[in-house]
Amino acid sequence: MTKTSDYVKYTYFMLPGLTCLLIDDDIDDQEIFLMALQDINLPVECVVANDGFHALEILHQDTMFVPDYIFIDLNMPRMNGKQCVKEIKKIEHISHVPVVMYSTSSSQNDVEESKKLGADYFITKPTSIYTLTKTLSEFFVGSKKRHR
Repeated sequence: MTKTSDYVKYTYFMLPGLTCLLIDDDIDDQEIFLMALQDINLPVECVVANDGFHALEILHQDTMFVPDYIFIDLNMPRMNGKQCVKEIKKIEHISHVPVVMYSTSSSQNDVEESKKLGADYFITKPTSIYTLTKTLSEFFVGSKKRHR
């Protein structure tokens, strides 16, 4: 099992800003997400967990880590995104953090079920990095306005 010390933080400095946790088992999808973050004109630090168990380990062991957003892939082995969001919402120090289901699925059933379990948002993974960059930029700007 991966230890908390093995998790990786990716920081793109511009100004003090956002912190997010990306939970995704697909290394290619992790890299695409991180590349899109680099292209956004916002300061973002991203911690990456390779699956739900790894994320929960990080969140339970490092109670000082409170991300601004948590992005969770829906389809992962060992613990899927729906199970993961349920467990994350039980952790008191981060129960208020907005959770974004981030999936290739665009099924209305997945969207509704994810929101019932505690996800605040649902983003379907775009097919291009350009579209992902635009989607994330609009998401961060829009959600910042909603949380003021």
